Amino acid sequence: MSITELQYQASQAESAPVAAIEGRSQWQLTWRRLRSDKVAVASIVVIILVILFAVGAPLVAKLTGHPVDTAYTLTGENSFGNPVGPGTHGFWLGTDEIGRDLLVRIAYGARISLFVGLLTTLFATVFGVTLGLIAGYFGGIIDAILARFFDAALAFPYIVLALALASVFGPSLPIVIGVITFFSWAGISRIVRGQTLSLKEKEYIEAAKSLGAGPWRIMFLDILPNLLGPVLVLATLYIPAAVTFEATLSFLGIGIPEPAPSWGNILSEAQPFYAVAWWYVVFPALALLITTLAFNLLGDGIRDAIDPRTERLFASSKAMRKRGKRANPAQGDLGQPILVGPDIAVNQSFLSGGEV
Repeated sequence: MSITELQYQASQAESAPVAAIEGRSQWQLTWRRLRSDKVAVASIVVIILVILFAVGAPLVAKLTGHPVDTAYTLTGENSFGNPVGPGTHGFWLGTDEIGRDLLVRIAYGARISLFVGLLTTLFATVFGVTLGLIAGYFGGIIDAILARFFDAALAFPYIVLALALASVFGPSLPIVIGVITFFSWAGISRIVRGQTLSLKEKEYIEAAKSLGAGPWRIMFLDILPNLLGPVLVLATLYIPAAVTFEATLSFLGIGIPEPAPSWGNILSEAQPFYAVAWWYVVFPALALLITTLAFNLLGDGIRDAIDPRTERLFASSKAMRKRGKRANPAQGDLGQPILVGPDIAVNQSFLSGGEV
């Protein structure tokens, strides 16, 4: 083999790893890390199943042959007038207090809970991001006024407002959506305001100003794309909060009115029967728990995927503690005093050459 051929093969070998390197955007890297998170993937699967369960509520009613508001007093109640258990007379999850199919009620309740959670989070995100950008970018008196507005909204007792509105207008779905939206946007605005105050001092913002870009273009085309990560995490975590909020209001009787099914009012109706009909309490509570837990775990997974430094920090500190214990099981954690004599305590940092 000639020297020229050897040089050609060497150059090809050197250029091969460089050619294999492919640039990826921040969102591609985030999606790649998210796919490797088993808990986040499992949460996505659970959320998809819950959504399909809610969307397919009419199909569930058709399969069981039990409409959502139909009471079966003969087959849906026992001789004592209490609900029948799961599997009795074709009721897969049992019945409620007046003999309605509990599975069908839970499925239709999922539609209301997810609708309220997603819609209120959407409204709160759009409103909160807009006000947060305005307050953080313009600053001055505008920021001072809006910041105090944020504080007032966060400090206002939401139950008092819900009770006041329900007493005046009566419990209804629009009242629930309005109350939850009102108490959700302020937290998002505060986070967005703080991030905007930091980002508007960056060099690329100054460059955009020097090129004649207007404030609205800078806010929504230059600053907002850099805030999508934190906003997405907040929105994912606000959905289960809104679902729980709606269930709480319905449980107190100031949320979704009867006969519309909601996980909150189902649990409220089940209170007198928890001792004789455990399924009446357990299954709606499990639906609420699984849904909110899945969204919370997904939010944590998205947060770690966008900024994996927090996860690596905890993982590295845990690994260091394990290595330290394996190296000398008789010693405690780093920095803990070790008794050498009756009145002498030596720090591990001193044993390793540091100061006492």
